[in-house]
Amino acid sequence: MADIKKLAPKILKWEGGFVNDPVDQGGVTNKGITLITFRDVFGQDKTVDDLKNISDDAWMKVLKKFYWDRWKADEIENQSVANILVDWVWGSGKWGVIIPQRVLDVPQDGIVGVKTIQALNRCDQEDLFNKIVEERKLFLYDIVRRKPAQIRFFKGWINRLNDYKYSD
Repeated sequence: MADIKKLAPKILKWEGGFVNDPVDQGGVTNKGITLITFRDVFGQDKTVDDLKNISDDAWMKVLKKFYWDRWKADEIENQSVANILVDWVWGSGKWGVIIPQRVLDVPQDGIVGVKTIQALNRCDQEDLFNKIVEERKLFLYDIVRRKPAQIRFFKGWINRLNDYKYSD
């Protein structure tokens, strides 16, 4: 089964530290966590300074509650597949579930349930991984097509995606 502790360093590698880029649709972030998500987890009274000072334990709590558990990744048998799926939902929200559900030919409701996990674990894992990578690339191209200002992030998005490799 997949292990969140194997994914966490990879996400942190690509997210870095505090960012407040007005072009970034995520708004104020630290270690990839938006202020909105931070407040959803820790309370609406939390400030930008609180986000700047997020502890590693608090960061891991957010990763697990909002992203890992959203994919029920503890039930995913292949670590590479879990990594690519959780990273996608981390970066793109519901689309990181809906598009993979389309690939799996299960209802595209954005909710990972028994049917989604069963379909995921039953299919050829390497083939699924490769399909997810291709669908995510198309998704990233579409973001830039719809919102040209996002082109400044595109190379980083593709580099991040290419950093994920399949292994049994």
